[in-house]
Amino acid sequence: MEKIDAVIIGGGLAGLTAAYQLSTAGRQVIVLERGDAPGSKNVTGGRMYVEPIRRYLPALIDEAPFERHVVKEMIAVLDEQGSVLLEYGTDKWRERPYMSYTVLRARFDKWFSEKVMEKGGFVIPNRRVDDLLWENGRVAGVKAEGEEIPAHIVISADGALSLMAEKAGLRLPFDPGNYAVAIKELYALDEKVIEDRFGLNAGEGAACLFMGAMTKGMFGGGFLYTNEDSISLGIVLGIESLRKESGRFQSHQIMDEFKARNEVQRWIRGGELREYSAHVISEAGINGLSRLYTDGMLVAGDAAGFALNLGITVRGMELAIVSGVLAAEVADQALTKGDMSAGFLSSYEKKLKESFVHIDMETFRHSKEVLENPRFFTIYPKFMCELMGKLFTISDEPKAPLYKSGMEVAKKYILKWEGLKDLLSLRKM
Repeated sequence: MEKIDAVIIGGGLAGLTAAYQLSTAGRQVIVLERGDAPGSKNVTGGRMYVEPIRRYLPALIDEAPFERHVVKEMIAVLDEQGSVLLEYGTDKWRERPYMSYTVLRARFDKWFSEKVMEKGGFVIPNRRVDDLLWENGRVAGVKAEGEEIPAHIVISADGALSLMAEKAGLRLPFDPGNYAVAIKELYALDEKVIEDRFGLNAGEGAACLFMGAMTKGMFGGGFLYTNEDSISLGIVLGIESLRKESGRFQSHQIMDEFKARNEVQRWIRGGELREYSAHVISEAGINGLSRLYTDGMLVAGDAAGFALNLGITVRGMELAIVSGVLAAEVADQALTKGDMSAGFLSSYEKKLKESFVHIDMETFRHSKEVLENPRFFTIYPKFMCELMGKLFTISDEPKAPLYKSGMEVAKKYILKWEGLKDLLSLRKM
């Protein structure tokens, strides 16, 4: 079989973006997706921050099938019985161009794959890539279910557990400490009910992150996003934490207890459960990045480890898109020059280091180290909830001064050596 220009492994955002850019440049491109369709295996909550990527894909961003533009941020802090809900919104987020949107990836990725095919690329679903083809020590294509597909360049965008990047020697084998399992449920709900329930106008959306008791002291948190006529609800749990607690907690049980809480039921009440899914995601940050290139091959998106969890924001989709754009840019240049060597492809890493992708990941390189502190999932939620309870509770006893009440709770939980160390650790963020 004659070599095609590029084979892309994985029909997620990184893979489809690379395919779109290369097809637009007139290159022969095949995307191999092991799911029934692009997006069918994706569990993303999800939310896309579009401002960082608008200049990379301006035409597509303007016509993309987003759900709602987010105008309201919420953080819910839970202990075993109580909760504190923080809410922020600004009129700026109601003005175009909007900062971020909620997304249903099954719909979004299907649309994106159609755009790729309009440009002349081929997107082939239900096709699992089993191995790489090698030629004189260089990656020279892929093996997919017994068929060999030679290619001048391969772009691996096959997700957080990328086997192809591992086979190419670009990443280490699976380390549970660098990953989490995400569980998501989708509840159908009338769009007017969503808007009334969350205090939104037509087309507006809300995002809520949960932290505290629902993860049983383990690394992780919950999320909720409003879509056009549905709500995405989920929980993320560190795989290493789950492994250590093996036998005590099951992830599906934690999810069931989480969604049964009043703080969650108030949002999904009356909704019809339409989907249930689970997926492994990267939590390693910049310290978990794979090598990004070798002779004949580039790695993009989750396969490379491009994900960033800051606790109050979780980013991945815009990082995947930009890595796909830059991978395609370098691949196109390599094809023009006829040089698919690692030396030439190294410019991909240079471009990424000059982009917000690598800069932001470098800025927050210690985020995982800070967020893994179990006190953020146990002590501080208890402190916040008990403090609010102390301040707002009126009993038959005389009411103590507010400052005294606050100091009493603070001394119990945070005015200790451990609290000072935690405060100092936040400087790394």
